[in-house]
Amino acid sequence: MYMSRVEIDTKNISNFRKLTHVGAYHSWVEESFPSEVEQNQRLRHLWRIDYLKDRKYLILVSENKPDMKKLEKYGVSGSAVTKKYDNFLNSLKDGQILNFRLVANPVHVVSKNGRHYRYPHITIDQQKNWLSSRAEKKGFRFLKNSNDNISSNESFEIIKRDKVILKKGSKNIKLSRVSFEGLLEITDVDLFRKMLIDGIGKEKAFGMGLMTVIPRR
Repeated sequence: MYMSRVEIDTKNISNFRKLTHVGAYHSWVEESFPSEVEQNQRLRHLWRIDYLKDRKYLILVSENKPDMKKLEKYGVSGSAVTKKYDNFLNSLKDGQILNFRLVANPVHVVSKNGRHYRYPHITIDQQKNWLSSRAEKKGFRFLKNSNDNISSNESFEIIKRDKVILKKGSKNIKLSRVSFEGLLEITDVDLFRKMLIDGIGKEKAFGMGLMTVIPRR
């Protein structure tokens, strides 16, 4: 497994204008693995957009190492980096406490007349409950955080909520995107590792579901 990052070149207006919807980012990610494309492989590539001060980054987790030149197609020249993810994954253990960040698509399914429809969760409470309900099955539990930015009654917070556009043919579909941050403890390291690799929730091909963690010191 590999984790990669590239700074998105927002100053290259002609290129940046092509990234108007998450489908364009998806294509960029897929094209960064030319050998997989040639072999008609369809491996999962988890990715998301991160912000650091005034800079915008594409973060990517993949089974194979991406082509650095293609990863910089819409990136700042020389900014693409990649590293083996396996050593970090193998260092994780039960009981370990980690800070996390997750960008996800909290939705629920409603059945009507024998058909199933997917709807986004709307309120902050609904979105937080969506994540809380998945923790145990994904091998972790939430902890309280003494950080001033997080209420003492909450183990994580929503730091951003927005909608992104996915173009399908002539249709523009709006996807709910929610960013979570907080503190967690690993309760089942095998399930937890699987979640870090496979993601959590829906729309993983379109920038959702990638959780990253940093050991708390």
